[in-house]
Amino acid sequence: MMGTVVLKGLVLVILGCLLPAVLVQCRIRHYKFNVVLKNHTRLCSTKEIVTVNGKYPGPTLVAREDDTVLVKVVNHVKYNLTIHWHGIRQIRTGWSDGPSYITQCPIQPGQTYTYNFTLTGQRGTLWYHAHILWLRATVHGAIVILPKLGVPYPFPKPHKEAVVVLGEWWKSDVEAVINEALKSGLAPNVSDAHTINGFPGPVKNCNSQELFNLSVRPGKKYMLRIVNAALNEELFFKIAGHQLTVVEVDATYVKPFKTDTIVISPGQTTNVILETNKFAGKYLVVVSPFMDAPIAVDNATGLATLHYATSNRSTTLATTLTAPPPINATQISDSFTKSLKALNSNKFPALVPQTVDHSLFFTVGLGVNPCSTCVNGSRVVAAINNVTFVMPTISLLQAHYFNIKGVFTADFPANPPTPFNYTGNQVTNVATTTGTRVYKLPYNATVQLILQDTAMLTPENHPFHLHGFNFFVVGRGVGNYNPNTDPKKFNLVDPVERNTIGVPSGGWTAIRFRADNPGVWFLHCHLEIHTTWGLKMAFLVDNGKGPNQSIIPPPTDFPKC
Repeated sequence: MMGTVVLKGLVLVILGCLLPAVLVQCRIRHYKFNVVLKNHTRLCSTKEIVTVNGKYPGPTLVAREDDTVLVKVVNHVKYNLTIHWHGIRQIRTGWSDGPSYITQCPIQPGQTYTYNFTLTGQRGTLWYHAHILWLRATVHGAIVILPKLGVPYPFPKPHKEAVVVLGEWWKSDVEAVINEALKSGLAPNVSDAHTINGFPGPVKNCNSQELFNLSVRPGKKYMLRIVNAALNEELFFKIAGHQLTVVEVDATYVKPFKTDTIVISPGQTTNVILETNKFAGKYLVVVSPFMDAPIAVDNATGLATLHYATSNRSTTLATTLTAPPPINATQISDSFTKSLKALNSNKFPALVPQTVDHSLFFTVGLGVNPCSTCVNGSRVVAAINNVTFVMPTISLLQAHYFNIKGVFTADFPANPPTPFNYTGNQVTNVATTTGTRVYKLPYNATVQLILQDTAMLTPENHPFHLHGFNFFVVGRGVGNYNPNTDPKKFNLVDPVERNTIGVPSGGWTAIRFRADNPGVWFLHCHLEIHTTWGLKMAFLVDNGKGPNQSIIPPPTDFPKC
């Protein structure tokens, strides 16, 4: 009943269900992989990278709703390592959430740790990735959570399903890229290619021109489970000549709608139905960056092909082409975002908090702090409410659970220290404060959080991920949030439910959630460079009443700092 998966350097043991009473609902998969170093020559480089079982991207993990999963990780690489199970609620099991120094100390080289969590009430597409340094560039893979046995999808069952993982690729070592940036105080080099299931397509100065090929049959419906595993870029995704029906985002069902282009931020997942209603041939699949701010990005287009199978193998099939949207196609992005609504059915209701116990207003953006060893005598930083987060040397969850003093303070500001014209040009007073500060919430409190982009240095898109919870996106706008007029336009009926949401460039996003999961939960921008620069904080949620509303004790093999 047990199998093994290896994240390059990592051995993953997947166990299905543990209780005989629920075996009828269990889906048990057997995985066994070897730890290997692999040269990824198809990506124009012979460098060895940290991977999942020598694969990039890593193998897909498959389970069912309410399954219990045990993942034993053995670290065989030279880096400290953690794995985050992105979007898994981790009800009372924060010890298994994975962000380094937030919920756990890293797994040191040669050491092991077993993640243990239950997929409580969740079904859909999520993903796992390293949550330390920039290792998630190559250490990542999809998680497919199937519905309980006998429970259908709330849409016609597709003929087949396929996982599509989008990523970024650097020709040089990603740790060298970020280390050089931190040393200089400047922005890091952008990536050299975008990938689709590990294939970049044609890349300049690269001998390999391989494309990922998705083979389909005509007259069928395919569900594509799309994951954006890129480090620093929101992406467009489209298939020449085809409409896509969006049915799910971040493992929550949505009201289906058709589009020819989806927009997906780092950390997000999107499930679409593809109808193969075209003539035999090949159709180009394109992935390209979206950025409507003056920020340097990798402007290369990742390519793949959708290939209609034909019985005549000697036939040469023409390829139907399509152009990617302009990099600053804000209208396409906004149209897609506005179309997302919760399914809100009897079986899958949208339980939006109608009242608010804690109303928070977080400004997010960049800043500049002194640095005597940096190129310009200063370094670029990022902050929430003018606080650049400082990582502790012991995990916040440990400090909270064992009442260890001096690790953090529970005084993160609910509002910016000084109100200003957030989206106006700001070129002075851009220094930030620093600290390891959390915001404390009582169990079951309802929270409304406004995430406001700022024009400190430059406005920019920010995809924010909240660990431990799903949230409802009740509002969104351009410019400065107006607390008197904007709430009147909030959608409190069927807003989309997510775990990662984009804050628009020069605008704001409003989310609501219920703090019904005790522990310490990370909130951070999922652009890896912004997280590195300090665009992060954490919520501390107190225990409720009794053991079922309290954090479980840490496991015996919990890593030590």
